[in-house]
Amino acid sequence: MSNSVFPALAGLGWSMTRREMWKTRTQEAISGKETRIADWSYPRHQWSLGFDFLRQGALSGTSYAEFASLAGFFNLRQGSFDSFLYADADDNTVSAQGLGTGDGTTTSFQLVRSFGGFVEPIFAPHTVSTVYLNGVAQSGGSYSVNAWGSATPGTIVFTGAPGNGVAVTADFSFYFPCRFAADQLDFEKFMASLYQLKKIEFLSLK
Repeated sequence: MSNSVFPALAGLGWSMTRREMWKTRTQEAISGKETRIADWSYPRHQWSLGFDFLRQGALSGTSYAEFASLAGFFNLRQGSFDSFLYADADDNTVSAQGLGTGDGTTTSFQLVRSFGGFVEPIFAPHTVSTVYLNGVAQSGGSYSVNAWGSATPGTIVFTGAPGNGVAVTADFSFYFPCRFAADQLDFEKFMASLYQLKKIEFLSLK
């Protein structure tokens, strides 16, 4: 389970595709009536990116290693075997996000984010900048944050339980834990020291 972050490279092209995926079982009776069972409480996401250019070697007096960087990142994951972290450009930060309400006993609260009204757990926090109790910022020593790869990833653990009825909120940025969708990538060399990658796909993990 890796904490390596998907590289940000200049050659990323348009367009990018993000797919929202659910899993629903459908049982149809002889009468035609249907029973539907939602197996997941929150979705998985799939991204499809393309790189118009990946430079490798000397160009105009500057040395680049973008092709090696992306190929190496993929190979270090052993294709679809290992995980990595991805920051979606338009879905990676929340402010004043509600995490729950204290009861005087509970010390651990799962990070979540609301996106278009849908609330989803966050398991790979990047930076938790501020945690609030009833709108009052708390000192960093009053809580800890469990990272991706821990036993309870994405949880905030207070040293003392928030009081009964106390609102717990936070400002933070986050990653999506992902794995590659396939075990191969097709790089095309179209000019000297220039490669392109028409498609690279990866999926979020639960």
